[in-house]
Amino acid sequence: MAVISAAIYTGLCSAETPGKILGASSCASSSCHGGGGALHNQFLVWSLRDFHSSRPSAMLATARASQIGGALNIGDVTADPRCTICHAPLLLAPQSLRGSLFQPGEGVSCESCHGPAEHWIRSHTRPDFTEADRVAAGMRDLENLYIRANVCVACHQNVSSDLINAGHPVLMFEMDGQCAAEPRHWTSEKNGNGAQAWLVGQAAALREMSWQWSNGGTPSDHESNRWTALVWLLKTAQPETDFKILADGNGADLGKKARSLQDQADELARHVAAQQWTPDATRRLLQRLAASSPDFRNSNTSTLQQADRAGRLVLALDRLVGSLPELKTRQPLQSALDQMFAEAQSIPDFNPVQFSTTLDQFRAALPWQNSP
Repeated sequence: MAVISAAIYTGLCSAETPGKILGASSCASSSCHGGGGALHNQFLVWSLRDFHSSRPSAMLATARASQIGGALNIGDVTADPRCTICHAPLLLAPQSLRGSLFQPGEGVSCESCHGPAEHWIRSHTRPDFTEADRVAAGMRDLENLYIRANVCVACHQNVSSDLINAGHPVLMFEMDGQCAAEPRHWTSEKNGNGAQAWLVGQAAALREMSWQWSNGGTPSDHESNRWTALVWLLKTAQPETDFKILADGNGADLGKKARSLQDQADELARHVAAQQWTPDATRRLLQRLAASSPDFRNSNTSTLQQADRAGRLVLALDRLVGSLPELKTRQPLQSALDQMFAEAQSIPDFNPVQFSTTLDQFRAALPWQNSP
């Protein structure tokens, strides 16, 4: 089951009394979000192009979903909360919060992200309403990268071990890349800086992974490696962040360390989201990660752990390069990045020393002379 800690979830709804869920059709009139033009077509983009509108619930009707359910003795995966909490979240809405146009089969709908609309739907477009007014009425401030990460991370990161063992894919939350891949129904200025979104998302992912283990979960060796790889990535990206707890040891050790890391990761996500991000901040972040090749020559770290580090790292470098226009046309840099992607894809054949060499080539292709 995808889960998010109760304290974090409570903070997603700002209104003192939650409003009713009115349904996507309440946003769909041509004078609101169902019309033409970039400022009025949000409902059409979601309903016709965004996989959130139909794909999640449709996946529960596949043979693979039935196989996973069968392995866990789930009689109907289309109705079991372990599945519907992410694939059809509106099914879990209590009757008291269902408006007259509520449709439980809408998938991940408008209000799944923006919040129940009853208290803000008539006022959120008023020119005299500030962002603070909308938030006070219960509309989620998705321009705040910390809040956006909290809305997305549970279903894009957390899957319980029993579901994984039954065949559910392992998930990796990467907020900037996933936002970039989604058909855009918001304006560019509301998207936020890509590098900043990446870092906030990674911190939120670490918080949620740590929360799982701190609440009695027992990670497998693979899950432990993924967890320690993310800790390594964030410690490398933000050396001033003192996680205080080393990311090594066995699964039992990780369970003891997780609660402290949960709190520290949440603090990092909040801190980064509140920053006034600049291109220089992205350059510094990219330089630090590009200088990590010595870590891949460390024989004290297992090859499997190194492979998980490399998988996290190449995704990070890709997002950071993409957020700096001056790097997009630098062919040696792109070639080295493509090679690292290829080297990190095959975990059984992963060669840490070769990867570190390619990483050095990537770093040499950066146009800045200053060291991190």
